[in-house]
Amino acid sequence: MATMRRARNSRAEWAGGVAAALCVAAALCLAGSPAHSQAPDCDAPAPVCAARESVFAISAFDPLGSAVRIGADTLVTVRHVVADEAEVTVLLEDGTRRLARIVPTDLPGDLVLLHVDGLPPGPVAASDDAQAGEAVFTVGADASRRTIVAYDPGRVTALPAEGFARARLYSTAYSQPGNSGGALVDAEGRLVGIVASGGEGRFEAIPAAMIDALKTRSGPGFAQASAETGAATRICILKLDEARANPRGLADKDVTAIQTSCRRSANRQNLDLAAQALGQSGHIAKSVALYEEALALDPNAVNTRLGLAVSLHIAGRFEDEAEHLRKLMKVAGEDAQVLRLAIQAGIWGGDRALAEQAYEVLERSNPQMAPAAKRFLDNPPPRPKPRQ
Repeated sequence: MATMRRARNSRAEWAGGVAAALCVAAALCLAGSPAHSQAPDCDAPAPVCAARESVFAISAFDPLGSAVRIGADTLVTVRHVVADEAEVTVLLEDGTRRLARIVPTDLPGDLVLLHVDGLPPGPVAASDDAQAGEAVFTVGADASRRTIVAYDPGRVTALPAEGFARARLYSTAYSQPGNSGGALVDAEGRLVGIVASGGEGRFEAIPAAMIDALKTRSGPGFAQASAETGAATRICILKLDEARANPRGLADKDVTAIQTSCRRSANRQNLDLAAQALGQSGHIAKSVALYEEALALDPNAVNTRLGLAVSLHIAGRFEDEAEHLRKLMKVAGEDAQVLRLAIQAGIWGGDRALAEQAYEVLERSNPQMAPAAKRFLDNPPPRPKPRQ
């Protein structure tokens, strides 16, 4: 599973380069004072392009993220971009900056409000519920272009699971590092989600409907809970960075720190990343447990379910893996990794029907892989020994 990593571009690179990047034509440089009036041309539908006016680049714990304007002096972004920073820098496209502060909240998830003094006048994002299959666009800060960009559209692949407070919205709308906290909008430019994470064609957003819940659970009275969540987020992400740099060098205390801090961060995405890191370091049983915990928070989470399938595969629990692969084939049925796992788990787990179903899809969708898969079906190697 791939996830958007923390951007390494410095805040100085963004702010210092914006004016030069946008002042190619004198007409643009003289266009006016609104924060995004100098943004370059946009190929998306006009309402989507206009939605850029409500999105800002920010810099905090993550050197580059995005935030969406939902009030005259209020932005919303994701917790993993700001963690527990005392101040957040809002980077305007005219090269100026504003300081923002995190509004404390105890809402589980990955959303926070930012209060910004002196934010220039501009439009506030109007929100709506997403519809299954509709076109959606990511709008966020682009590090290389040094501006707010509306990216190529994707489609809503799954709506938030009903009855699950932390359930997310899933789409194929491309996003990249720096977009976290930005807007996922429909073709009319209405905010349907806050960009959170994703990769390999599977992207996640926090439903815009969660913003109302965030407002009711934000304010000075939530300072202690918010500080604890922010600190846990920081520790979790830093520990995960260390684990990625040296996956085989995790001491027991590091494993415990990852499990504890990522759970306390109240962010399902961090559970995924912790499970992935522990799996890569050889702690397979702990990886499975974290993935199962994450999936219980959002049963529609494709990346979570795929990560769980991989860990179960490594553990040699092919019979348990099969049920997850059947579900994955319904929502990501042509994904090469899903099909490969299904063929292997089907044969080794005694479910040949699953293996043959996956092979039939593979023949159509990825014919270059079919000969090797056919050889496996006809003459499979012995079932691997389980790993813990």
